[in-house]
Amino acid sequence: MNGRTLPGPIAESWIIRDGANVSPSYTRSYPFVMAEGRGARVWDVDGNEYLDFTSGIGVTSTGHCHPEVIEAIKEQLNLFLHMSGTDFYYPQQVELAETLNRIVPISDPTLVFFTNSGAESVEAALKLARYATGRPHIIAFRNAFHGRTMGALSLTASKVVQRRGFAPLLPEVTHVNYGYCYRCPLNLTYPSCNVACVREIEEELFRTEVPPDQVAAIFVEPVQGEGGYIVPPKEWMRELRELCDRHGILLVADEVQTGMGRTGKMFAMEHFDVEPDIVCVAKGIASGLPLGAIIARRTLMSWPPGAHASTFGGNPVACAAALATIRLLENGLVDNAARVGAYMLGKLREMQERHPSMGDVRGLGLMIGVELVRDRETKARARDIRDWVVQRCFEKGLLILGAGVSVARFIPPLIITEEEVDEALSIFEEALTEAERELLGVAA
Repeated sequence: MNGRTLPGPIAESWIIRDGANVSPSYTRSYPFVMAEGRGARVWDVDGNEYLDFTSGIGVTSTGHCHPEVIEAIKEQLNLFLHMSGTDFYYPQQVELAETLNRIVPISDPTLVFFTNSGAESVEAALKLARYATGRPHIIAFRNAFHGRTMGALSLTASKVVQRRGFAPLLPEVTHVNYGYCYRCPLNLTYPSCNVACVREIEEELFRTEVPPDQVAAIFVEPVQGEGGYIVPPKEWMRELRELCDRHGILLVADEVQTGMGRTGKMFAMEHFDVEPDIVCVAKGIASGLPLGAIIARRTLMSWPPGAHASTFGGNPVACAAALATIRLLENGLVDNAARVGAYMLGKLREMQERHPSMGDVRGLGLMIGVELVRDRETKARARDIRDWVVQRCFEKGLLILGAGVSVARFIPPLIITEEEVDEALSIFEEALTEAERELLGVAA
């Protein structure tokens, strides 16, 4: 695609119309206007082909237009489109609830509440945690992203722009340090730190500001997403679970981005051998149709009829897509995410030896982040390099996104092959080489 002017004329016309009619609050990294997608390939309205390593921000887990998902959707379309699960029953919702209860990494019996999105799942979990415990306070983490609705936004601490102008937010929310070992907020080194950032919650927060018996829940992303694809140590998550157990606090796993096979296991919490009390899911659950859910211990979901509901949550067409998606995940795509993800992580770490701007390479499965820096010793963040690379990858035929301050994130569909990884990383390295030459003065 080198030498082409982007956006093309048809894309440009749509971008102009978008600007005249659509909210400016949407974030667009580059002028890609999609026309069609198949598998891991997408085409814009001018006919340009791209390799998609964004999967609609982790949504198209089975790739674009997987034939089995499309067939399930068509079959349901011929039956009925909607009959709200809030007031009526239908088999598709029941079957999906049974499936989620079977696969969720919680050993106790569980129940499901259906939503339309990740933010709605977080809102539902927040309400349930307060209802079930009778406690008002919630703990979340710095760099966290849980959504932009008012309750979810109160837990989010990823970027100031997401919070500016919306105060007052939900009261009784405190943010603490995440297990971000590459940039330890306590200036310690793992593992000699003994995960001091968890101990800090009990030794400082509970001693000086927040009574632990007033805390309903701790909300945690097993791998922080928007905050920078940050993977905490296993001990960190285990210590967090033990802290919750000591004080009767619920552990809520926000698996909106990490769940549904993304990390090489059905749920990312399985990597840590830790059971949450509530799990939030959305994004990759239905291969592109809007659907979310919370799965909680049955003993917690004691709220009565009318306490919480959703007209569209658990839509039958979305449920049909989700059932097909989960079948594909269980029949090989989760394993593929683990295998190809390990291959990709290894290739990126080899590449890291050749590129001084690659400060940290981290991830689980096909959720991989490369933190770009100006200097490996100082770890000075290189937002300009990251933005240059994201833009140049687009111009060269690869779609990726940023995360955090200076992280390039890779979230391809779980159908991706090693050959497609090689193709994507070749483009990424070309773009990174150019960026280092132009912005750091590094010789090619």
